Amino acid sequence: MSARIFLLNLFACLWCGLMLGLRFHLAGHLHYAFMMWNLFLAAIPLGLSLGLRRINSLVFALPLLAVWLLFFPNAPYVLTDLLHLNETHSPVPKWLDLLMLLSFAIVSLWFGFQSMHIVQHWFARKFSHATAWCVTVGTLGLSGFGVYLGRFDRWNSWDLVHRPFSLLGRIAGYILHPLANTRTWGFTLGFGTLLILAYLFWFSATHDHRRED
Repeated sequence: MSARIFLLNLFACLWCGLMLGLRFHLAGHLHYAFMMWNLFLAAIPLGLSLGLRRINSLVFALPLLAVWLLFFPNAPYVLTDLLHLNETHSPVPKWLDLLMLLSFAIVSLWFGFQSMHIVQHWFARKFSHATAWCVTVGTLGLSGFGVYLGRFDRWNSWDLVHRPFSLLGRIAGYILHPLANTRTWGFTLGFGTLLILAYLFWFSATHDHRRED
């Protein structure tokens, strides 16, 4: 990671903290404190992907990639925190709550896209660009399902270790009975497609800028 990107990431986190601190001050309570935890979880995939850059062997990379895939949906998950916008009645203006939630959502997604790009580049270097894009699109699509499990079923990344059989049983139910779970697959398809399109926009803008330079 370049110094410029590191400083941008740091500034983005400070901005989120400033927005949240301002809300605490105006509201007089610590509601939305969980947003800092969500931002931390969104940064974990980025930290894991930075470690991947030092690994050349697929055997050693697979465990790290598995953990990365498990935590990656935490980054786009923060977008769904916008659902909290009208949950509380407080003296805080709605526009400030919206600005605060959007700040966390955009920064978290930015962390996720950085992480995804690093993993994509690793697969392109080890295998091919086609393989890298298959991994990228597949990961973003699966993230739609992961976000659904987290937002609506309230599962989290730790449950795969803490309650693996319950979680896997729930997932199997969705797969075996798709027609009985149209909301699940509708959200998965819609949110996954949104993530793929957003990443393509981000990727295209990034690479067009590099060509101009």
